[in-house]
Amino acid sequence: MKIFVNDKPLELISFEELDSSKTFEHSYQQVEEIPEEVEWEGDVIFFEPSHDLVIRLLYLMRTRKMKQLDSITLVTSAKGELKKFVKSRFLIVKAAGGVVTKKQRVLLIHRLGKWDFPKGKFDKGETPEQCAKREVEEECNIRVRVGDRIYTTWHTYTQNRRSILKKTYWYAMVNTHDESMRPQQEEGIDDIRWFSEIEAKTALIDSYPSMRYLFKKYLKNQE
Repeated sequence: MKIFVNDKPLELISFEELDSSKTFEHSYQQVEEIPEEVEWEGDVIFFEPSHDLVIRLLYLMRTRKMKQLDSITLVTSAKGELKKFVKSRFLIVKAAGGVVTKKQRVLLIHRLGKWDFPKGKFDKGETPEQCAKREVEEECNIRVRVGDRIYTTWHTYTQNRRSILKKTYWYAMVNTHDESMRPQQEEGIDDIRWFSEIEAKTALIDSYPSMRYLFKKYLKNQE
């Protein structure tokens, strides 16, 4: 499980999932306290973090810039229990969206000053696939055919003083009709375009890290 907190990835893994070839700039073995003036660089790993430590980490990640930090990894022998605890700290909101292609081009929307992939929250009774198809078609005014699920992203934000954890299901989609394509302006979308793979990678440089990660997952699935 990889959660993007303030655009920084926090990953929860088991000991079996730990990549022995990956190096970390900072490593902590069953520590209970984090230095008050911590300045992490690169990748950080914690082994068997306590619930109190996780609470502290979430607070630090949400309230500090940590510009030099690349990622935090939590390794645990009780992954299911730790995931359940982390989720309990948030209100869970579900959404779905798609990476839409047309021949060799991919569709991006421009919202809140960043290029992004179309997505939106569930309506009552919808399945993830139904929500993804509806939201993409509404936000872009196109028609699509839904393919395989690519990945599920998690990211946090604050709304009305509540801590939200958004779970978004992502699907590969193929455009079937885009003659009337236009951005859904009432949803804050001010532009929509087809990009080549290289153009999309460039556009996403200034986007959200979770969207760059999603696009990498999509491209890898296509290999």
